[in-house]
Amino acid sequence: MPISPDVKLGQNVVIHHPELVNLYGCEIGNDSKIGTFVEIQKGVKIGSFCKVSSHSFICEGVTIEDKVFVGHGVMFINDLYPRSATGNQLQTEADWKVVPTLVKSGASLGSGSVILGGVTLGKECLIGAGAVVTKEVPDYAIVTGVPGKITGDVRKKNT
Repeated sequence: MPISPDVKLGQNVVIHHPELVNLYGCEIGNDSKIGTFVEIQKGVKIGSFCKVSSHSFICEGVTIEDKVFVGHGVMFINDLYPRSATGNQLQTEADWKVVPTLVKSGASLGSGSVILGGVTLGKECLIGAGAVVTKEVPDYAIVTGVPGKITGDVRKKNT
């Protein structure tokens, strides 16, 4: 089932093509929109007035506050040292610890950006398309590149 019965949806949530998403054990706030081919895992909390664009992956351990824009194909990572097996056995949930990530209100994440676990993206920050965020992002910062570096401030108009 694409949308598990344990998903908590706020009022007026729009899920484009619900048969083409994978949502389980998550919470989505009022007036938010979820695009096609999105996966949102258990324990994820998404605030109100958020937009999650198509082909994005939001893994366990991520909290997204209100009014956040998630562009197309954004990937979150919650395991800083991934391995498939321990010895001669596949790993299970017991073998790793979720590294939490926080996206503060009003942030905007450009298409194709990758957000490593354990970081906080500041209020109203702007993550450029394709950026790889490996460390904390201050409020209002513009981050671009690989690895992501602060290249501006959204409060200053570029001329």
